Amino acid sequence: MNKIVVFQDKKIRRLWHEEEWYFSVVDVVGVLSESINAKDYWYRLKKRQLEYGVELSTNCRQLKLPSSDGKLYLTDCANTKSLFRIIQSIPSKKAEPFKLWLAQVGYERIEEIENPELGQNRIKEYYSLKGYPKEWVDKRLRGIAIRQELTDEWKDREINTEKEFAILTNEISKATFGKTVGEFKEFKQLQKKNQNLRDHMTDWELILTMVGEKATTDITKENNSLGLEECKHSAKEGGEVAHETRKNVEKRLGKSIISKDNFLLKKKKVKKIN
Repeated sequence: MNKIVVFQDKKIRRLWHEEEWYFSVVDVVGVLSESINAKDYWYRLKKRQLEYGVELSTNCRQLKLPSSDGKLYLTDCANTKSLFRIIQSIPSKKAEPFKLWLAQVGYERIEEIENPELGQNRIKEYYSLKGYPKEWVDKRLRGIAIRQELTDEWKDREINTEKEFAILTNEISKATFGKTVGEFKEFKQLQKKNQNLRDHMTDWELILTMVGEKATTDITKENNSLGLEECKHSAKEGGEVAHETRKNVEKRLGKSIISKDNFLLKKKKVKKIN
């Protein structure tokens, strides 16, 4: 999972660690500060910020990255969130665009809290920029709302951990598609664990997911399910509703409506045509 990214013609080392990317802080600092000695600049930056009560080192992890001699050395690394915090501390013209962007994102987030419809419109714009058709985006947004309703219901029924949410989601997925979320990702040829399966679903797959989750919400309420085991039973029932819908459609069409197609593969096909 070790890879090198290029930023402003400079190589930035990064490492996939604990389900997210960690970047070499020295590499990023070197690019943005244009310092001859990036390690020394990073040391002085930490010291200067410490005077203001900000300890930048707490945002870093010591991870082994390859050096110019080909050997691995422990290096200060930061994930995307922490890296942006470090960039905010760099007094440089090259860092200014990042700071302006972060300020804009923060402003937009406050706007969305005050007016949620703005957030929904921006999500539509983001998906559109990625090349998704409007009809798909509308289904995806509706699916987000249905998913939120379901997770809120689970929270009210003593479902608290990410692991429990994943277990229940897998129950719906297995009943609907005959695959867990992980198995469905493999089926779709999604290689990164942090890729959202739903962003690579076809129209019918999104619709069936919505049916399963909406049915689960209503069945959970009707059964007054409480705790993981009871909610698992309701989740399976909800998935079975979607499964029956799937079978009826497939019978009418004479073919499976579950496909290996995903958005990444579609983009590759478009590039080949061009």
